[in-house]
Amino acid sequence: MAQVTVTIDGKAYRMACEEGQEDHLSELATRFDRYVGHLRGQFGEIGDLRLTVMAGIMVMDELSEVDRRLKILEAEVESLKTSRETEVSDQMRSEEAVAAALGEVTAQIHAVVARLNGRPSPAN
Repeated sequence: MAQVTVTIDGKAYRMACEEGQEDHLSELATRFDRYVGHLRGQFGEIGDLRLTVMAGIMVMDELSEVDRRLKILEAEVESLKTSRETEVSDQMRSEEAVAAALGEVTAQIHAVVARLNGRPSPAN
């Protein structure tokens, strides 16, 4: 396990993480420290634990909002997929109908050509 020292609210914390995740953990700690700093700027000295809890709640609030938006987007994607599948299916049926109609018209043209040339039609 790798170890990283992060600083939150001016205090250093040594933390373990998986190899290769050191930069990610440092970035997360830096982002969290910004929350704590923001709250300290708004409320002043209200206690380290209270600041940390408030920052954690702010992060969870943002995560909740992101999760809500993600669910809405996932539902929209599913709706678009279903709509697309329906459209593709309808288009395939239309193309099959056009192909069948073209086949019938082609057969009728061959019959007319055969009659004009004095030959019996292939259907006879």
